[in-house]
Amino acid sequence: MAEDLHVVQGNKEEQYRSLIPQIKGLLDGEPDLVANLANVAAALKEQFGWFWVGFYLVKGEELVLGPFQGPIACTRIRKNKGVCGTSWAQATTLIVPDVEAFPGHIACSSLSKSEIVVPLIRNNEVKAVLDVDSESLSYFDETDQRYLEEIVALIVI
Repeated sequence: MAEDLHVVQGNKEEQYRSLIPQIKGLLDGEPDLVANLANVAAALKEQFGWFWVGFYLVKGEELVLGPFQGPIACTRIRKNKGVCGTSWAQATTLIVPDVEAFPGHIACSSLSKSEIVVPLIRNNEVKAVLDVDSESLSYFDETDQRYLEEIVALIVI
């Protein structure tokens, strides 16, 4: 298990390429889901300094707040509601350049301006979503999508 995170400067792709092996080290040999989600959220927050990063877990008909880094957050989100609930319902990654323009956006914080939500899918079923918010408009792109999907695929659930 890795105990220190080596934060790398450089372009976004270089940062992800450095971070992924470190996340693998954090997850290697640790069977506890909460511990793994907490460490992944912390590693992403520390590397990129995003406003909010965390997980929502599917529990029945709702997403329930899981491990996260950042200010307090919405605790429960219904399917098809907001960006997270829509990503869950569609089982697809959503990149939202301006959360104010997203129909039905749930404003957990008025400081959040853009968002990416990546579903964690196992056996053709969404089990959780990774939610990342930025204080900047149009922050997330296909590079984030590709690498965050790779990171989410590493999590055993």
